[in-house]
Amino acid sequence: MARAQLKTETPVKDPFASPGGSRIAVVDIGSNSIRLVVYDKLGRSPIPIFNEKVLCGLGRDLSLTKRLSPEGVTLALENLERFARLVDGMGITRVDALATAAVRDADDGQAFAEAVKRRTGLDMQIISGSEEARLSAMGVISGAPDADGVIGDLGGGSLELVGVEKATIAGQTTLPLGPFRLMNVGGAEMPVDYVDEVLDGVDWLARFKGRSFHPVGGAWRSVAKVHMEWVEHPLRIIQHYTVPGDELAETARLIARQSKSSLNALKAVSKRRLETLPYACLVMSRLLERLEPAEVVFSANGLREGHLFDLLSAKEQAVDPLLAACRDIADRLDRFGFGSSAEIAPWLEVLFADAPAAESRLREAAGLVSDIGWAEHPDYRAQHAMERILHLPVAGISHPERVFLATATLYRYGRSLADVGQQRLVDLLDDQAMKRAQRLGVALRLAHTITGGATRLLQHTRLVLDDDHVDLILPPDQNALGGEVVQRRLDTVARSMDRQGRIIVAPKAV
Repeated sequence: MARAQLKTETPVKDPFASPGGSRIAVVDIGSNSIRLVVYDKLGRSPIPIFNEKVLCGLGRDLSLTKRLSPEGVTLALENLERFARLVDGMGITRVDALATAAVRDADDGQAFAEAVKRRTGLDMQIISGSEEARLSAMGVISGAPDADGVIGDLGGGSLELVGVEKATIAGQTTLPLGPFRLMNVGGAEMPVDYVDEVLDGVDWLARFKGRSFHPVGGAWRSVAKVHMEWVEHPLRIIQHYTVPGDELAETARLIARQSKSSLNALKAVSKRRLETLPYACLVMSRLLERLEPAEVVFSANGLREGHLFDLLSAKEQAVDPLLAACRDIADRLDRFGFGSSAEIAPWLEVLFADAPAAESRLREAAGLVSDIGWAEHPDYRAQHAMERILHLPVAGISHPERVFLATATLYRYGRSLADVGQQRLVDLLDDQAMKRAQRLGVALRLAHTITGGATRLLQHTRLVLDDDHVDLILPPDQNALGGEVVQRRLDTVARSMDRQGRIIVAPKAV
């Protein structure tokens, strides 16, 4: 009777289908670049499904002429027309175009907005400096809900600084410290005195001395890329890349002093970024000198993500971004249509009484995405699943946490880091966390072996732990869920805890 109840006519889902919700596009028109990003939906963890950037340099000569660069305007209009054609072809019904410092400050900014409307049909919103700062901060907070310190968003024309205490804005300002402005200050010399004078005028910065600093913006992302290259960091992802404050300050000072030929040798930075990179590093080094942050935590989220986050309700904003993303992935990849992957983490929780409380969300995330490789070729399933987890375009997760999830996923598919040539990732986790990730992986493997991937069957079973054993308890009417393969998987879990595994048929249903 129980077996008959489990039958379903639900078709297998397309693993690449959207989980629902209307797609939304954001066009970000900055002083240096314009970018179109299309997101799969408006939600807590939207995933970019299209992303294109063009460096137009609208604000290149703004500090001298008070007008947008003519060449930049031509290039911007051409590419904005392309963007409009693309979103029309994609069937995107909502396109939010946001213009920042260059268009805001230029005498011909409004005329440019009208030209964009005539040529592309896009209604461009010119946002104020304070609003730009607020949205940039919202973007960082959307990906790092526990942010506490100073957020800095460096664009081509301006620097937005926002003080954040427990994810609440506690001070903000807009400063004329964009690289394009600095290139026209002080002639051939780097305008150190000018930068210092402007930063010294921000009286609230002193309150945040010693806290974290969160850089945002393309130029500062380039600094992160250079640092990753220099230290051979094994995970080249900007979001939540964390560096000790004094170490990054020295990196910024070093880059700011480089000759043009030395800058050209930097493989991690695009050639079109090299012109502005020394000025971006000058601002960063002088700012870090004042803040003396314990750590610098880079954010790939900024104005665009902040805009989307701002459109959500307070209830939606409070959702964990990692878990929101993993639930979406689970919905897409649910091969049996039961939507039951959320049952896995509570089922195996008894195995992790020794784990830090902060890891519970990682176990929940791992359970949600534990079937991510089912549509892959069996010979490559483990490595591809691990790579997908390691490089997911999601926020709310640090680099060590990414390695934790990726390691668990690899072991869930019966492989190890050495098997796939990823031993360097071990450097990002301490020994005990690595062991718990491996234990989580083999426990996930056990769960999927017991149920064949129809994980709602776990509700008929439970795990029990004592000093010597890990017991899998089955009710009499579900004893067939055991077997030789399940016993082997259970033994692997038990060995990870220096115990023995037993399958026990309980006298009554659990």
